[in-house]
Amino acid sequence: MTESSGTILIVEDDAPIRKFLRISLEAHGFRVLEARLGRDGLELCAEEHPDVVILDLGLPDMDGQEFIPEVRGWSSVPIIVLSVRSDETEKVTALDAGADDYVTKPFGISELMARIRTAQRNRKPSAETARIKAGPLEVDLTRHEVWLGGEPVHLSKKEYELLKLFINNPDRVLTHRQILRDVWGPTHVRDTHYLRVLIGHLRQRLGDIPSDPRYIITIQGVGYRFVREPETE
Repeated sequence: MTESSGTILIVEDDAPIRKFLRISLEAHGFRVLEARLGRDGLELCAEEHPDVVILDLGLPDMDGQEFIPEVRGWSSVPIIVLSVRSDETEKVTALDAGADDYVTKPFGISELMARIRTAQRNRKPSAETARIKAGPLEVDLTRHEVWLGGEPVHLSKKEYELLKLFINNPDRVLTHRQILRDVWGPTHVRDTHYLRVLIGHLRQRLGDIPSDPRYIITIQGVGYRFVREPETE
């Protein structure tokens, strides 16, 4: 019996290509997972923690360019784009979003195997997870869902982006400028009033009292720190 070389997730809507990849990869000792839709691929990626993701950009339910930053929000798994799109702009966009490699169709299986081996060698160990707990707070970074004490918490898009930034940087002081850049963009790094208002809203959603917060600690004149393991009452 061939020893497994790892698990590869194929996110590709073309059934013949999926079949060709599955047969070729299994022949090289890989365990293969398949998804036709991007959303199914995101769920499999979160549940199965593959060693490499092979991604087509032209998916029925979402563009593969959207898939990459979604995964990068919670995982450093190597992503190899496999696409008919050969335009340089498409390649740069995918690589800037967090893809590790870009292979254009048609392709040779020997070249793809070499790219996979390189991706596996370069893979960085990661303790990231798609579902993060901080005391009674729980965040599912795949489904964009938040619970507090088992009850769902409904956040606006900006509130969720701010919480995701905090929870991915626990116990680290984030400056006003860093937060504004990551949540609003580089043109808003001086708009601290936006941040104060959003922090107030997020604290309300999390039941945080500004004078005695469990989660979001104000570092006066500098920024904020998110507490991953708040003290229990």
